[in-house]
Amino acid sequence: MSRRDLEFMLYDWLGVETLIKRERYADHTRETFDAVLDLCTQIAEERFAPHNRLNDEQEPKVVDGLAVVPPGIKTALDTVADAGLLSGGMDARVGGLQLPQVVQTACFLWFQAANISTWAYAMLTVAGANLLLTHGTDEQVAAYVRPMVEGRFHGTMCLSEPQVGSSLADITCRAEPRDDGTFRIFGNKMWISGGDHELGENIVHLVLARIPGGPPGVKGLSLFLVPKYLVRADGALGERNDVVLAGLNHKMGYRGTTNTLLNFGEGGYRPDGQPGAVGHLIGAPHQGLVAMFHMMDEARIGVGAGATALGYTGYLKSLAYARTRTQGRPAGVKDPAAPPVALIEHADVRRMLLSQKCYVEGALGLVLYCGRLLDDERSAADAAARTRARLLLGVLTPIAKSWPSQWCLHANDLAIQIHGGYGYTREYDVEQHYRDNRLNAIHEGTHGIQALDLLGRKVVMDGGAGLGALEALVRATIERACAVGGEARDLAAALDHALTRLVEVTRTIHTADVPAGVRLANASVYLEAAGHVVVAWIWLEQFLATCDGDDSLRQGKRQACRYFYRCELPCAEPQFDLLARLDTTARDTDDTWF
Repeated sequence: MSRRDLEFMLYDWLGVETLIKRERYADHTRETFDAVLDLCTQIAEERFAPHNRLNDEQEPKVVDGLAVVPPGIKTALDTVADAGLLSGGMDARVGGLQLPQVVQTACFLWFQAANISTWAYAMLTVAGANLLLTHGTDEQVAAYVRPMVEGRFHGTMCLSEPQVGSSLADITCRAEPRDDGTFRIFGNKMWISGGDHELGENIVHLVLARIPGGPPGVKGLSLFLVPKYLVRADGALGERNDVVLAGLNHKMGYRGTTNTLLNFGEGGYRPDGQPGAVGHLIGAPHQGLVAMFHMMDEARIGVGAGATALGYTGYLKSLAYARTRTQGRPAGVKDPAAPPVALIEHADVRRMLLSQKCYVEGALGLVLYCGRLLDDERSAADAAARTRARLLLGVLTPIAKSWPSQWCLHANDLAIQIHGGYGYTREYDVEQHYRDNRLNAIHEGTHGIQALDLLGRKVVMDGGAGLGALEALVRATIERACAVGGEARDLAAALDHALTRLVEVTRTIHTADVPAGVRLANASVYLEAAGHVVVAWIWLEQFLATCDGDDSLRQGKRQACRYFYRCELPCAEPQFDLLARLDTTARDTDDTWF
């Protein structure tokens, strides 16, 4: 990551220092924020980066029924936990530092850039602990959250099943109630990241299952806490629960993260002499998906942040390579005796670097802004500001997950291209970064799922209040840019046109007298176009934040903004045309024609 860029975004653009005026963050200063960033940088460099390649080469394996992971992972995770960073954004009552979420997001980017597959264990644990803090009982918080943020317990989210994929309405895992208030869980869960390992004392599985007699579909899902080892009243570990590793999935990236098939209640263990895995209900019966979305939405922004970090580190490595690798001569130089020049002297290489820069720095701004919104939702002084933040987060979360996953992956592709023949060899990191990042387009819901969520739900919920809040936000920036005048006004005009088209197309789609299948047929196109408009807004915000500074960082920001507006934002125009005519080419294709 670039510390200069992070500081520009945190302090010059987002004004993070103003947050210390709020009661929640009153114990902090810019010095404490910088100190935590320094610490994360050091831990990432010393504990995470050194075994990133080892994670990739020595995948987890099953030994005596348990998943064994590469060395180095436990040391890295324990170091983060010992520093109190897992609970950095949490309340002081559970040992948290009460850091602003935007600062914690910036801190975690260092670990994601250094070693995404090791950090995945921590990301899931933090998200699971946050879910319990919001939806769990006092007893559940006391028994599980403190050990999780101390790094002794780890967390997972158990949604999908072998026959289900992302169609959660078809989940069959069942939860049978017992007289003591617990449930016994029976079923199988698939694609469970961090589902088995020996990195800590216990694993806390958060499991979606059905209580018999509940309504069908997603409305009948309940959420359960199912520990690998039961926890006694005094906090000590008890019996082994009937959660058993059935196998490991081997992915193209994130290879240090165990990805598992888990069996619940199949008789491998019989806690208290009874069949089934012991589970504790979280929240109300049949409201499990509502609670699980707390963790899913946090994980979705976390996936977008991870995609950003991988794209960013690939960009920096290809930039360093382009500055030091000499090859070829400038266009027009015919003398073969002329010395070769660095790759960065070639216009096409600069184009690829500028493309990477506008993708990764735009994505970075997006995920940090979402962190800032989380701070406003949690601590803003008035209810209207908190409501506005909630509405904006609803619209921006699917974009913050998917846009970086698509375009920072493209940045990784360009990083490989700049390295040339070396780029797809394992001697250089950029090929691993690409493979790792390719998973983020699927993690926590594919592009298609995020697109259906955005177009089918988020922009029309509450009478379109979320889209209205986004439009007002962007138009306020457009007005500021127009007041500045000059180049800023020209950029504002282009953004105004794109925003107007987005709002008009959304209205056209949702007022058309057509079946839902037609309205949503091109939802992924809508997601991509809307993402480009949002990132164009991010870039105009950064352009204004440079305040005409003439240092290399600010000049580079303005140039990347120009590039995005000239070469990227116009790509949304034909997408809006396709959406406006409610094109059904893909939907109308007969399956026999393939």
